[in-house]
Amino acid sequence: MISATIVSIGTTLPEVLVSANAVAVKAPSVATGVAFGSIICNTALIAGSIHLIRPAQMVVDESFRRRLVYFMIFDLLLLFIGLRFGKFEPWVGLVLLAGFVCYAVNEVKRPQDLEGILEVPAERLIKPIIVLICCTAMLAVGSRLVVVNGVKLAEVMGVSERVIAVTFIALGTSLPELVTAISALMKGKTEMSVGTLVGANLLDLLLVIGIPAIFGGMQLDPLTASVDIPVGLAMMFVLTVPMLIKKRGYHWQGVLLVLGYLAYCLLQF
Repeated sequence: MISATIVSIGTTLPEVLVSANAVAVKAPSVATGVAFGSIICNTALIAGSIHLIRPAQMVVDESFRRRLVYFMIFDLLLLFIGLRFGKFEPWVGLVLLAGFVCYAVNEVKRPQDLEGILEVPAERLIKPIIVLICCTAMLAVGSRLVVVNGVKLAEVMGVSERVIAVTFIALGTSLPELVTAISALMKGKTEMSVGTLVGANLLDLLLVIGIPAIFGGMQLDPLTASVDIPVGLAMMFVLTVPMLIKKRGYHWQGVLLVLGYLAYCLLQF
C-alpha cells in the first residue's frame, strides 16, 4: 500500500512540482514537456540501461499488467485530446485524478492483510513527518528554481522551452527513479525496478498532467502531441511487448531503447 501510494507519489513529486510551477509562471511547454519527457527518460534511458546490464526475468504479473493497461488507456486518451484540441482542459485533469484514485484503490491491500502492520506508536511518526515536510518544502523551492532557470537556459541556447523540458529538466526530475532502479539492480531485483518505472510513467500522466490541468488547463506545444507522446508510447511498446509475450526482457531491448533516447535528444537540437 505504501509503495503504491506514498512512495510512488514521492518519486513523482519533483515532476508534479515542476509542472505546477511551470503553469504558475505561464510556461505550459515546460509543464507538459517534463511529464512526457520523464516518461521517455524512464523508459528509454533508465529501463534501457537496466536491460543492457541485466535483462529482467519473469517480470510480468497481475500488478505489472494492471499498471500497463492503465498507462496505455490514459496515454492514448491524452494523445487523442492533444492532437484534436491542442490543450488539456480542466475536465481532463479531473479524469486523470479520478484514474489515479482508481489505480491507488486497486493497488492497496485488503484491510485484513494489514492487521498488525499499522500498530505503530505515535511518537515514532514524528521524525518521519518532520523529514517529509522539510523535504517537500525544499522540493517546492527547487522546482521553482528549475522552471525559472530552465526558461532562461532556453533563451540563452536559442531553443524552445519544450526542448529544455524534455531533455535537461526531465532527466533531472527522473533522478529518484534512476536511484531506485540502480538500488534494485544492485540487489538483483531488475523485475522490481521495471515494474516501478512503469508505475512512475503512469503517475507522470495521472498526477504531473492531472494536477496542473485542473487549474486553468494546459496549452500544448504542437510537437508535444505529435512527437513526445507518440515517442513515449513507442518506447513503452519496445520495453513491454517482449515481456508480455516471452515473460522476460532482452539485451537488444536495452540497445534499442538507449540508442532511441540518444537519437531523440540529439534531434531536439
